Amino acid sequence: MKYLSRHCMVLLLGLAAFGAQAQDFKVGFVNTDRIFREANTAKAAQAKLEQEFARREKELNDLGTSLKSASDKFEREAPTLSESQRQQRQKQLIDQDRDFQRKRREFQEDLNARKNEELQQVLDRANRVVRQVAESEKYDVVLQEAVYINPKHDITDKVIKALNALK
Repeated sequence: MKYLSRHCMVLLLGLAAFGAQAQDFKVGFVNTDRIFREANTAKAAQAKLEQEFARREKELNDLGTSLKSASDKFEREAPTLSESQRQQRQKQLIDQDRDFQRKRREFQEDLNARKNEELQQVLDRANRVVRQVAESEKYDVVLQEAVYINPKHDITDKVIKALNALK
């Protein structure tokens, strides 16, 4: 009996010590999606990408429009064309469409690669700022992904303000 009460006393003291320690444990949360949407660096990166790819996107849209009009014209004229002319025009349209699809795929791949580069730079900056905020405010852990987080632990606004303050 003495042995059991001694263990209970040790267990209670341990729980009390853990409770006191747990109160000192400070958790923060950062919403990276919000950083990518709201931080000035992310907006600047998006604007840079739009400017960089605007010309190619316009050329691609123009090419798609001309391909569509050529296809519509072929559909209208097909009944009056000879079999050889119809086959020749159809082959031209297929070749143009294949070229258009290839250019569109290349454009999308290039855009995605550049977007990943830019977002990685924004994320690297954000992570440095998160570390600074965590160290200055003495956070023990800062999470970036969670199923649920109490809004009182969200430090995203602080991080965005700090990021926007950087030049």
